[in-house]
Amino acid sequence: MIRAGDNNELLPVWEKEGIASIGWPSLGNPKEYRSVDDLKKKADEVFEEKNPRSRSSWVNQVWRFSHKIGQGDRVITYSKEKREYMIGTVSEDHFYDKTVGDFHYPNHIRVNWEDNRIARDILPQGAKNSLGSTLTVFRVDEWGETFEQLLNNPAASSQSDSDEETAEEDAIKDIMGIALGMIEDKIDHLDPWEMQKLIAGLLVAMGYYAEESGKGPDGGIDVLAYKDAFGFQKPIIKTQVKHRKDKAGSKEVQQLLGAHPMDANCLFISTGGFSSSALKVANQYSVKLINLEQLVKLIVEWYENMPHETKALLPLKKMYVPE
Repeated sequence: MIRAGDNNELLPVWEKEGIASIGWPSLGNPKEYRSVDDLKKKADEVFEEKNPRSRSSWVNQVWRFSHKIGQGDRVITYSKEKREYMIGTVSEDHFYDKTVGDFHYPNHIRVNWEDNRIARDILPQGAKNSLGSTLTVFRVDEWGETFEQLLNNPAASSQSDSDEETAEEDAIKDIMGIALGMIEDKIDHLDPWEMQKLIAGLLVAMGYYAEESGKGPDGGIDVLAYKDAFGFQKPIIKTQVKHRKDKAGSKEVQQLLGAHPMDANCLFISTGGFSSSALKVANQYSVKLINLEQLVKLIVEWYENMPHETKALLPLKKMYVPE
């Protein structure tokens, strides 16, 4: 799969000149580099101000385009306006030429584009999901046979409506699972004091006044939460936060129970989870236990209400998916 520019603007040129092209002209001709590591060094120089992960992704795509696509390979691109896929066969390997096509996209391969097109609507949902990547160049080998069949017989699409719905639901679950996992990773990189501030911000988002303990011995409490500014109104919540790989044990739960104020509700958050003895004590004395997975779900639910300084610890973007 090769994207036709940022806004699909390259398609007319590709069809007219029988090519497919990608950019990153600042890197020069990728064929002049002995290895992908040498190309990465060049990218580090010319894109110094860019995110290192972005630089690495760009290099990998340029290298894949210039070294991994060969004569006889099948390539696909997408027309956003017509919502259909073009398919072609590579007739000439990579060449670098700023005088061909659009000079912003000097990396080229020669392609014999076929007249027949494949409408996106007749593709199985799994293929639609695979082709939805925002990368400029990526492989879709697992759908090659499906594309060939539909190219010769567009009526061959046999996936039922129920299969489509199931595939779509699975894709949405995958997206949500990946997103939640990435948030877990971000939380895992917070230090203990940042974690404490995150929990305080979460409680504020839930409608409480939150008071953090200072550095040093905390007496078993990291955050106290009240329903009013003076702390008179019940319920009062005393919270212990353990941000580590190890599980929290029963003694730590008992320490929270014994901390003042004695009549407060107990909330124990442990990113490393809880031992079986801790679960037993918590169940016996009505201590609310929250592990990392549960914490992430709470953060996603209440994120919009969090203070700006809390959001700065864990910057997130809202994304919509079909219900």
